[in-house]
Amino acid sequence: MLLAWGVAQAQSAYPQRPILMVVPQAAGGTNDIVGRLVSQKLSEVLGSPVAVENRPGAGGNIGTQFAAKAPKDGYTLLMTISSSQAINPALYKNPGFDPVKDFKPVALIGAVPNVLLAHPGFSGKSVQDLIAAAKSKPGQLQYASAGNGTLNHLLGEMLNSMAGIQLQHVPYKGVAPAMNDVLGGQLPFVFASLPASLSHIKAGKLKALAVSSPKRSPALPDVPALSETVPGYAGTLWIGLFSPSGVPAEVSAKLNDAMVKTLAAKDLRDKLEQQGVELAAPITPEQFASLLNDDIVRWGQIVKSSGASID
Repeated sequence: MLLAWGVAQAQSAYPQRPILMVVPQAAGGTNDIVGRLVSQKLSEVLGSPVAVENRPGAGGNIGTQFAAKAPKDGYTLLMTISSSQAINPALYKNPGFDPVKDFKPVALIGAVPNVLLAHPGFSGKSVQDLIAAAKSKPGQLQYASAGNGTLNHLLGEMLNSMAGIQLQHVPYKGVAPAMNDVLGGQLPFVFASLPASLSHIKAGKLKALAVSSPKRSPALPDVPALSETVPGYAGTLWIGLFSPSGVPAEVSAKLNDAMVKTLAAKDLRDKLEQQGVELAAPITPEQFASLLNDDIVRWGQIVKSSGASID
């Protein structure tokens, strides 16, 4: 009885020491920016430091594996994106983690749409123009991506499938070189995240033809959603917080409650929206788990049809 009382007391006092938030992508990226903004406010709400640690590599697998193997006590969390959690299990033969069995959803933060961008040298002004050009020159128009199996590769494959066109995929080793070649006019098209492309759009260096989110983005209200031309098209990068599976229910409840309060803070919401993050309506961890499961199925089908594989 005394032991059970001691465990209950320890859990009710959570957190008693600093919390580690693992970001499985490199510093400076969208997920890292979001993670650092959220960690600052979460620290205030919990009354305990929340430190961000970047563990990039293998498309997010390295950091995700680390978090999956961490102690199940709530002191190691994973701030990750849908491309790592929902796409990698289909892309890699052995990603080193199970996105469903190894993790427990804590909170969905929001989504970051990609933008279908064209070099100013492309004479068209819309997705309709791109589709018409692609149909007149099957397999000749090219689009850049950050690499095989990346989200911006699969967004192009989804457009090919749903619009009945044949854009040729040209993979690069990262989004920066892909963007640079489109900026330089070597290739005409690329999908890129809104935060990474907003400055180029505003400067007139790239044309924004459409956003990949189901609806228009508040950050680019004059740019149509792809679904307005290709019904049913949707592909956004969501960002969410997870804990390893097996964390005590009391700790999970505290984390979820703390994240609800964190994401309700106006100062944080303003900062996230300035980064192009479309904040999600509050949902339960169970609803977040359902979203993850749906995305695993959807992206798995797209990966299979694209033939992409990394190993």
